[in-house]
Amino acid sequence: MLCRKLRDTSRGSPRSFAARQALAQDDNDLKKQNALASRILILMPRTSAKAKVLSTRVVYQGPVFWVTSDKVREPSGVTVRRDVVRHTGSVVVLAADDTHREPRVLLLRQYRHAAQQYLWELCAGRIDAGESELTAAKRELLEETGYSARRWKRILNFYASPGFVDETMSIYLAQDLRAGAAQPEEDEVIDLKFLPLSKAVKWVMSGVIKDAKTIAGVLWLSHQFR
Repeated sequence: MLCRKLRDTSRGSPRSFAARQALAQDDNDLKKQNALASRILILMPRTSAKAKVLSTRVVYQGPVFWVTSDKVREPSGVTVRRDVVRHTGSVVVLAADDTHREPRVLLLRQYRHAAQQYLWELCAGRIDAGESELTAAKRELLEETGYSARRWKRILNFYASPGFVDETMSIYLAQDLRAGAAQPEEDEVIDLKFLPLSKAVKWVMSGVIKDAKTIAGVLWLSHQFR
């Protein structure tokens, strides 16, 4: 009887009541979150449907890219204006010297006005009209570095910044390198450096390398040699 009274008293204690209130609030919060998640799932399209373009106009046309202002109805049913930077796409070359025990990555250092600083990057460039990705990759490597490669492999493909840019980038691994004379464009002033892979990874993790495509390429190569 005493034990029963103690249990009954504990149920009525202020601490126990507060704990039950907290649990009830947690249950309510969880129910609300589940209900919201269900609504989101209902709103999200279950197919690979694309947005319907209701109107579009070119608001800027430059030598490298152009910008369109589009009124679209997206798969969720929302009608909205989207300004999009249009680009023909780019290739990135992860040139790796595999004649050493540890691969060495070929990096380029050049000034980037948009970033207001010099950046270390992989060789990269735009795909010209009529070019295949591989043809563009070989051309860019030769023009910017003077190197050619006997072995090529497409390793990654991704969007550069899909929030407002439709540019895609493909990274090619280039191996069995052969040195030659670079053929840079008039506005390209480039320094070259072969960096051991482990040091390139350290540069990525410490923030010395800030360029996204280069970070992706270096970390991919590092993953292959684990």
